[in-house]
Amino acid sequence: MSTALNRLGALEAARKLQRRELTAEQLVRACFARIEQRENTVHAWTALQKQAALDRAQELDRGALAGPLHGLPIGVKDLFDTDDLPTRYGSPIYERHRPGLDAAAVALCRGAGAIVIGKTVTTEFATYQAGPTRNPRNEAYTPGGSSSGSAAAVADDMVPFALGSQTAGSIIRPASYCGIVGFKPTFGAIPRAGVKSLAESLDTIGGFARSVPDVALFASVLMRDPRMLELAYDGKPRIGMYRSLQWRHAQAETKEAFAQAAAILSRAGAVVEEVPLPPEHCVLVQLHSDIMAFEASQSLAYERLEHAAQLSPKIQAILEAGARITAEEHLKNLARAAESRARVDAWFDTYDVLLAPSAAGEAPFADLGTGDPQFSRAWTLFGVPCLNLPFATGPQGLPVGLQLVGKRHSDHFTLAVAAWVHQRLLAANAPDIGASDMWPRG
Repeated sequence: MSTALNRLGALEAARKLQRRELTAEQLVRACFARIEQRENTVHAWTALQKQAALDRAQELDRGALAGPLHGLPIGVKDLFDTDDLPTRYGSPIYERHRPGLDAAAVALCRGAGAIVIGKTVTTEFATYQAGPTRNPRNEAYTPGGSSSGSAAAVADDMVPFALGSQTAGSIIRPASYCGIVGFKPTFGAIPRAGVKSLAESLDTIGGFARSVPDVALFASVLMRDPRMLELAYDGKPRIGMYRSLQWRHAQAETKEAFAQAAAILSRAGAVVEEVPLPPEHCVLVQLHSDIMAFEASQSLAYERLEHAAQLSPKIQAILEAGARITAEEHLKNLARAAESRARVDAWFDTYDVLLAPSAAGEAPFADLGTGDPQFSRAWTLFGVPCLNLPFATGPQGLPVGLQLVGKRHSDHFTLAVAAWVHQRLLAANAPDIGASDMWPRG
C-alpha cells in the first residue's frame, strides 16, 4: 500500500488524512521515496528538507487536525519566499538568499496544515532561461516554464500539489506539456506578497494538481473561499470554441484535440459554438509582451543595474526592450489592454466558458527551450481564470491539453464547469482510467 501513496490525488489524500486512515508521515515518506527514485532524471527540485518535513508530519499526526490541507506535502516554486529554505528566483544572483519569511500563499498553505517539502525549479526570474528540469513523460523534452519544477513534480507523483505563478503562460503551458491540471485564477485572487515580481499588472499565483477537484481544494485555501470545493454542476454549459489568431501556429495534435473536444462536449449536451475572432486580437500577443517587458525592466531594476553580468542573454534582451518603452507608451498599452478586456468580458454574456489551445502542441525538445507562451498571453493580459485540462496525446506520445477560460471573478463557477467538462473529455477518451494514469511514468 505505501508504495502507491504518493500517487494519491490531493483531495483523496486530504480526506484520508482527515479521517486518520493515513498518517502524514506515511504520505511524506512515500513522496520522498518517489523523489529519491526519480529526481536524478527529472531534476524538479532546487532544495529539499526531508527531516524537517518528517518532523512536521509527526507533529501533525500527534495533534488535532490543522486544517483542510492537514498533512499534505506540497512543493513551492522557487519564486516564492520561504523562511526555512533558500529562495534563489532561478538566478545565481540569489545563490545564498534566505528571505527569513514566507510568501503569503506559502503561509496560507502552512496555516491550513500543508507540509512544504522543498522548493521547485523555476526559470530565471520566471522568464525564458531554462533550468535543469525535464519532462517526466519523456526526459528528452521540456516540462515547460517558468513553473518547470512544480509541474514536473506533480506530474511525476512526487507531490500531490505545487505552487506556481504565471506572467505569460507559466502555469497553463507546463501543465499541458506534463499532462496535469494547472489553475491560474483571476488576477489578484491569491495574494502575491513575498513572490518575486516580474510584471506587476500580470503576475498571477496559482498551482498544479492532478484533477480539477484537487486544484479546487487548494483554491479554497488560497482564496479563503470554501465554495471552491462545491463543484456540482448539472446544467448544459454554453461553450465558446476560441481558436485565437495564433491558430496558424497550432500543431496538428492541438487542432485535433480542439475538434475532438467540441464533438465530445456537444454530444454530452453542451451548447458548443465557434467564437468569431476580432481582428484587433492580432496585436494582443505583442501588447502583452510590451507590457511585460516594461514592467520587468522596472521590477528587476536592481538586478539589471547592479548584476547585469549574472543575467542571461535572454532576460537581458527582455529588460533592454522594456527600457526602450516610454512611460507614455506603457500607459497607452495598458489602456488598450483595458479596452480589449472589456470586450472579452462581454463574451461571457453569451458563453459560460471558452475553450482555447493551451500550447501549440506537445512539449518541444528540452534543448529548444521551454516552449512558446503565445496561446496564454492574451488570457493573462485579461486577468481571467484559466485551467489546463489534459485529455489527448500527440504523435510522440506526450500530453496535449486544452485551456478552459472563465469570466473574471467567476473562479468558483469556472472550476465547476471545468470539472464537468474534464470529466466528459476523460470519459470519452479513456473510460477506464483516471487523469493520473493516462501516461506512463519512469
